[in-house]
Amino acid sequence: MQQRYLVLTASMGAGHDQVADELARRLRRQGADSQVVDLLQVLPAHIGPALRRGYAWMLRSAPWLYDLIYRVFFVPRDHVQPSTSPLVMLAASRLAPVIRDYRPTVVVSTFHLAGQVTGRLRASGRLDAIAAVVVTEAVAHALWLDAGNDLFLTLFPALAEQAAERTGKPALAPGPVVDERFLLGANPCRGARRLGLGDGDQAVIVSTGSWGVGSAEHIAAELVGLPGIRPVVLCGQNEALQTAAGRVPGAIALGWRDDLPDIFAAATVLIDNAGGSMCLEALASGLPVIAHRPIPGHGGPAVAALAAAGLAAWAGDDDALRAHVERLRHPGADRAALVEAGRAIFAADPAAVLADWVQDRCR
Repeated sequence: MQQRYLVLTASMGAGHDQVADELARRLRRQGADSQVVDLLQVLPAHIGPALRRGYAWMLRSAPWLYDLIYRVFFVPRDHVQPSTSPLVMLAASRLAPVIRDYRPTVVVSTFHLAGQVTGRLRASGRLDAIAAVVVTEAVAHALWLDAGNDLFLTLFPALAEQAAERTGKPALAPGPVVDERFLLGANPCRGARRLGLGDGDQAVIVSTGSWGVGSAEHIAAELVGLPGIRPVVLCGQNEALQTAAGRVPGAIALGWRDDLPDIFAAATVLIDNAGGSMCLEALASGLPVIAHRPIPGHGGPAVAALAAAGLAAWAGDDDALRAHVERLRHPGADRAALVEAGRAIFAADPAAVLADWVQDRCR
């Protein structure tokens, strides 16, 4: 029997959509039927767009508010409780007919709100399909872990252990879901041409996520003083940031790009502030990651978890940032250790691991 996967995302940023699309593509390649649904589009009226705009506004204009919300609602807890949020209840009522129409074997959540919804539906007997959650962050915060779900897939083993302990449900660690172009190797020469790098230039990527948030201008200004370093600021959808970062002498400011595999292949180091999809893509590319100036909210816990797992170097101030860049820009034991650790978390294909688990469960 062909398995049917309903993959849930929420367009709060590009990372969750990318994971959902890539996971669905891999599942189809294995012979399954899969469909991606944006939970924000399921919500009534203009609630979804309002949530997205509010999130973007907080990140750019009121980061203190996002940090407060994260501390109150997201921080990990030893024991998780089913959500009683009105938003979760509303989303569950709107998603139920979508599930009935598609008749999935498995519902897979790639965003924590979706996981809260499927956990609620499963626990209340309104979802017969298997409910799996793909945790896309380095921290399994409270909203990821609804014990009504059947399975959790995480980035690395320590995270799987935490998820299993807090929910009492199976948790596996196949690694991140990223575009396979980052794993298969890209073209560094083509990337260098697109960046306009000269002989002897070394590109250091400054990641700001799809929303373009963080201290990118300051970081770029700190880096241009290092001989041979060209800061490349990935500004996402923030045109104002792209304009401002482009004024930093020697810096390269880019908007949203579809050729990041080649650009990452041409770079020497990535500086990250949130532990999001670009950080994981860098690890897949064999690019050492330096965590620096994390954004409020999920940024600090995520980069701290990556550093604790040996997946990123932590730079607590600008002097440490410059020292890490100097240390990691050249071949050596420190660079090799970070590259090896980063690539090691891609232990298996998450789609294949999920499909195998489902097959065993359905026997």
